[in-house]
Amino acid sequence: MAGKAAAPGTAVLLVTANVGSLFDDPENLQKNWLREFYQVVHTHRPHFLALHCQEFGGKNYEASMSHVDKFVRELLSGDAMKEYNRARVYLDENYESQEHFTCKWSRKGFIRTRWCLADCAFDLVNIHLFHDASNLVAWETSPSVYSGIRHKALGYVLDRIIDQRFEKASYFVFGDFNFRLDSKSVVETLCTKATMQTVRAADTNEVVKLIFRESDNDRKVMLQLEKKLFDYFNQEVFRDDNGTALLEFDKELSVFKDRLYELDISFPPSYPYSEDSSQGRQYMNTRCPAWCDRVLMSPSAKELILRSESEEKVVTYDHIGPSVCMGDHKVTRAVPRSGGWARGAGRGGLSRLGAVSASTAPLLRLLRLLHRGGQVGLFLFNFNKIPEGR
Repeated sequence: MAGKAAAPGTAVLLVTANVGSLFDDPENLQKNWLREFYQVVHTHRPHFLALHCQEFGGKNYEASMSHVDKFVRELLSGDAMKEYNRARVYLDENYESQEHFTCKWSRKGFIRTRWCLADCAFDLVNIHLFHDASNLVAWETSPSVYSGIRHKALGYVLDRIIDQRFEKASYFVFGDFNFRLDSKSVVETLCTKATMQTVRAADTNEVVKLIFRESDNDRKVMLQLEKKLFDYFNQEVFRDDNGTALLEFDKELSVFKDRLYELDISFPPSYPYSEDSSQGRQYMNTRCPAWCDRVLMSPSAKELILRSESEEKVVTYDHIGPSVCMGDHKVTRAVPRSGGWARGAGRGGLSRLGAVSASTAPLLRLLRLLHRGGQVGLFLFNFNKIPEGR
């Protein structure tokens, strides 16, 4: 796309949220979630807000789907949302049609929309990749078999984005990638001086539990590992300095380093948090904490928000409600603190992020829904400064 003269920009807020837990306890968790979400919207007051949700309707969606309409209406009716005069929601509710609602054996998939902002086209991709079904299986090899499955799935999505069906555009991919730390390496590091006890099922001789004990100190149990249990004695290791020491085990994105860019992570692992509404910082003992919820972008999309490496420091990339229970996933946001997305010729004629003009908003329009696969996209725009009919 040819570069054009600079024009006023518009504030953009990108948010990803796995909201499955909210529908299991709507009375408590939804109120917490909405309050924290509204606060972020009020603080940034973006002209364009893209909210990508996963597991919308709950983990048991057959029983919880009836709450979906109510949640959407409540979400859009908050005071912080009154400045928006248009909204688009893409939501699959026909869960009886498995071929179209989601993947056959798991609520995974992706949705892709294409937008045009100030004459710059870009894609937003909501993605939900496969999880680790068993901690024991994930521990067996490095990288794990599940990491390989996610690698293939993400590669497939990226190939679809850049194939020849549509004109190429910059793209942002944000959702629940289910990226996990390299389990074998993490366990070896956390339990360096421990001895391992293997517990097998009496009838099948299958390994059902691993117990890691300190060699001395009265053989204190450091870690217990089962299919759905990751019980480490000291959770602070995942919170100290935002878990920075564990980032070396966050390896799954490195395979795509030439295709996807991410801002520096400066927040704790986003999953699996306690679903107890009174516990905002506690992790559940079900999985090894990991940065599952991410905002990624293509190299050309990076040009839209960063003029130079130094500008990474002026882009907010963090959690919403860090001390409040938001369900088992923390909501992740990416937003430029300077607040704008301005036109300007970058390398290859790409548009770039700049300062926002509070009095002028550029034309933003949805070009098309390119793919729909079991996820939810909710988009709000402020067109108050744009003549109707544009």
